[in-house]
Amino acid sequence: MGYLLKFIFITIIVLWLIRGLLRIIFPAILRSVFSNLQDQAKPNQPRRKPDGAISIDYMPQKEKKGNADKLGDFVDYEEVK
Repeated sequence: MGYLLKFIFITIIVLWLIRGLLRIIFPAILRSVFSNLQDQAKPNQPRRKPDGAISIDYMPQKEKKGNADKLGDFVDYEEVK
C-alpha cells in the first residue's frame, strides 16, 4: 500500500512540473515561430536602382504567325450529293 501512495505522489509531482515547464516554454516557442513566419512574409525591400536604369515589369507574349507557304496547298472543293 505504501508503494502505491509513493507512486501516485511522484506521478502527481512529475505531471505538475511538466505542466509548469510547458506554461513557460510553449509560449516562448510559439512566439519565436510566429516571428520567423512574419519575417518571411514581409516583402523584400526593393533595391535602389541607379539613375537611368530601365526595368521592364511586363512583356506581352508575341503571337505566333503561321507561314502560309509551309501549310500546304489550298484546294477549293464542291460538295457532291
